[in-house]
Amino acid sequence: DLQIEAGECFGIIGRNGSGKSTLLRLLAGIVEPTIGTVRINGHVAPMLALGVGLEPEMSGWENMRLCRMLMGNEPRDMDSVRAYVATFSGLSEADLEMQVKRYSTGMMARLGFAIATATDPDVLLIDEVLAVGDVAFQQQCYRRIEELKAHGCTIVFVTHILGEIQRVCDRAACMENGTVVLVGGTHEVGVHYHGLLGIPV
Repeated sequence: DLQIEAGECFGIIGRNGSGKSTLLRLLAGIVEPTIGTVRINGHVAPMLALGVGLEPEMSGWENMRLCRMLMGNEPRDMDSVRAYVATFSGLSEADLEMQVKRYSTGMMARLGFAIATATDPDVLLIDEVLAVGDVAFQQQCYRRIEELKAHGCTIVFVTHILGEIQRVCDRAACMENGTVVLVGGTHEVGVHYHGLLGIPV
């Protein structure tokens, strides 16, 4: 069992293959659990593995419209979303008119994060995306995460980098072999994670 409180920033850490991304896909409703249940209250904005949810043959703008409509935005809201995406992503008009399949990984991260955070979701799911892009963009993303936290957004933040968990999360869970093995404070979970890796604390 794992319960994440409303308005909490909750980190999930573990080695590669431990089940972190699968858990986020369950929370996002992309896959259904074979046993048990998943319950989420509110509107979910998933920012999953790089490029997931972006249609490579469509332009940045077309992806923005499609993603936001799938997330429940009305067409009349698109002008404000468009302005936010352009400003936050830092992508040029030419970039946003270009097919996403021509984007670099950094450009995809910028577009995806901007689309997911263009409005204040109830729940934001973030999977490893902050490892991509330059330092300035990472700082910008952290600031946006803090803004969303201040507005009561519940954030589930998946990574295998302990420093990211300790920077933004209130509590955390460590996963191993598809199982949540520990839930607690970020320091406690970090000590356990380092133990799994054989790294002295």
